[in-house]
Amino acid sequence: MKDISYQCRLFDNHQGMDDFLKTELANGGTPLAERETEVIDAPFVQIPLNVMEDRLIGSADLEESVKTGKTVFSPGLLAKAHRGVLYVDDINLLDAETANILLNVVTDGYVIVEREGISVRYPCRPLLIATFNPDEAELRDHLLDRIAVALSADAQVLTIDERLEAVTSVLNFSGGGKQATDEATAALAEAEEQEENLKTAIVFAREYIKDLKLATTQMQYLCEEATRAGCQGHRAEIFAVEVAKASAALEGRQVNSEDLRLAVKLAIAPRGTFMETPMDEDEMMPPPPPPPPPPQNQMDEQDEDKEDDTEEEEQDEQDEPEDQEDTPDQAEPEIPQEFMFDIDATPIDPDLIDFTSRERSGKGGGRGLIFSQDRGRYIKPMLPKGKVTRLAVDATLRASAPYQKSRRERAQGTKDEERGVFIENGDVRVKKMARKAGSLIIFVVDASGSMALNRMNAAKGAAMSLLTEAYQSRDQICLIPFQGEMADVLLPPTKSIAMAKKRLEAMPCGGGSPLSHALQTAMLTGLNAQKTGDVGKVVVVCISDGRANVPMCVSMGEEFDADADEDSKDGKPSRKYLKEEVLATAKQMAALPGFNLLCIDTENKFISTGVAKEIANAAGGKYHQISKADGNAIAAVTQNALNEIKG
Repeated sequence: MKDISYQCRLFDNHQGMDDFLKTELANGGTPLAERETEVIDAPFVQIPLNVMEDRLIGSADLEESVKTGKTVFSPGLLAKAHRGVLYVDDINLLDAETANILLNVVTDGYVIVEREGISVRYPCRPLLIATFNPDEAELRDHLLDRIAVALSADAQVLTIDERLEAVTSVLNFSGGGKQATDEATAALAEAEEQEENLKTAIVFAREYIKDLKLATTQMQYLCEEATRAGCQGHRAEIFAVEVAKASAALEGRQVNSEDLRLAVKLAIAPRGTFMETPMDEDEMMPPPPPPPPPPQNQMDEQDEDKEDDTEEEEQDEQDEPEDQEDTPDQAEPEIPQEFMFDIDATPIDPDLIDFTSRERSGKGGGRGLIFSQDRGRYIKPMLPKGKVTRLAVDATLRASAPYQKSRRERAQGTKDEERGVFIENGDVRVKKMARKAGSLIIFVVDASGSMALNRMNAAKGAAMSLLTEAYQSRDQICLIPFQGEMADVLLPPTKSIAMAKKRLEAMPCGGGSPLSHALQTAMLTGLNAQKTGDVGKVVVVCISDGRANVPMCVSMGEEFDADADEDSKDGKPSRKYLKEEVLATAKQMAALPGFNLLCIDTENKFISTGVAKEIANAAGGKYHQISKADGNAIAAVTQNALNEIKG
């Protein structure tokens, strides 16, 4: 319909209209049948990575609101993309709030705006096309799950000739005017002709797809493939059905096995949770030799049985035509002869692995964000809490715009009559800023006992391994060994590999085990790092068996009070007292926001007391038992835990 901001069609039902058009019709406006229509090109809208919420979904029109004296809504980018193409480059780099808005739009098909005195709902059903590079950041699974088709640009490796052709085509192409060579001009004309043919095919396919239906056996095949691939939910098979129908409609025929295989590649494989595993040694061994032939008497008996079976089969074949005469001839729906996934979610088809966008080896860790009002990227306005530090001028003007007319009338005859804009306290909005923040990984290492040197070397290797990735993840590393009577920060929070090597050259070992003081030192170090504003999450990796023999008071320079421990002997604390003290410290860590504890028990599980697991449970953390821990194993466990915390 003409002069409508949302590309509504004349025959749209009320679900395809915005609230303004519904209100106009309800108040006796021009009926739909009498409205003027026009044919327009499908809009192409691109969403930049730095888009703000008000530009994305819409906000108050400042100029019109000032003129009319009431709030006037101005549609955003999503309104323009309705029934068009919505393109997002590097969708995995969008901030979480923008990604959540796109998530709701893709799922619901409409946008709801509740802000600045505006309450409106308008349709948004675009064709979403997005790109992402998994090397930069992983795309969140629940967002990828709502996108029907996922392709991989590396599905087919280009040959040298194909790469040369691609480079030549780009260099010879000119966006406007004459092409560089005659070959480029001919290639462009051929591409335009193919594009026109494709447009015509799509027009016919849209009509042909209305009558296409998949047989029950074909849908069952897709459901079994989704089950074998380990897909969660039902979107995989639902989208696979739509892909198969679209592929068949584009060719102008019924759905066949090739359409089903394509649907598995495009819709099911990217959602699978399979993992590539090396072939077992048993599978790599040559097959065993065939068994020796049976004796002559046994072979005669088998021949007689085969003759009896042959006679029965012939009798059955004679009876079958009588039954078939009663039923009309119907062509059975075509399905692939073999599954593309094995029963254990392993891809069987070799092309399937190349076609998937990624291998699901684990959850990708997202980068943390710190929200504040002092520094970072401006993401959205908000009501002030306390003193105003960063004024959101745009949001403040929009909030005050509907009241400018009435305030100007009230100001006549007063000293404020000449003011250009009237702002009151209720109009003030401040900026909500966000900046990327890394995590602080604190290694709390038990440096007491005979195995202290092995644990310290393993922690040192893990710290150096994680520091090599600190530049991309913005993570910092800290090392706190505890031995003797107290814990000490051997390596302060840092991202410097050179500093870590210098500080970790001399590692003290031997003596007592002040575990409570070590956990308290880790908490103080983490809190100080969070106050700098560059650290979001704090992960405390405790490498110990959980046994403590030095109480907190001794670590703080005080004498132990034997009266405080009923089971004390010879003026020394009992194991029960020390255990309760450590568990109480772990519970304090659980109450701190942003803190997570990972206990790695290096003691043999057959002689382990289980105290380390109790400490992890008290702090609400995770527990891993690694009897022969090395730097790589500890680094891998820490990285997985960090990914789960961030994700």
